[in-house]
Amino acid sequence: MTWTITDLAAEFGITHRALRFYEEKGLIEPERQGQARLYSKRDRARLQLILRGRDVGLTLYEIRQILDLYRNGEGRDEQYRLAVSLFRKRIAAATEMRDRVDAQLAELESACERLEEKKIVASRPRHKEAPLRTGTR
Repeated sequence: MTWTITDLAAEFGITHRALRFYEEKGLIEPERQGQARLYSKRDRARLQLILRGRDVGLTLYEIRQILDLYRNGEGRDEQYRLAVSLFRKRIAAATEMRDRVDAQLAELESACERLEEKKIVASRPRHKEAPLRTGTR
């Protein structure tokens, strides 16, 4: 079974340009028939892995490492070990980022509470004799 660039773009909600970009980077290798690109089951599966990796914050280099292990005949076990290692690093980075966001939220909530406790006092009224300063003469 094969898919066209339009088929895969629609199925995965990406642009034709994104598919061509992944092809330029050597991550997928569709068959060419004239100007048409025909994607195999393998290309479709690789695209699915590329998009999943991108969604969890992996770089294209990291995604390529995972995909190349299988291509080089090192098998799924090594591929899975590398993927788990990269995922653990992303989990640590995302957890650290979440901690920073939580600290920012706490600081902002505290600032709002402090400011809401203060009463806003209107400034004293101007004397009628004193002219309003506008910065011009």
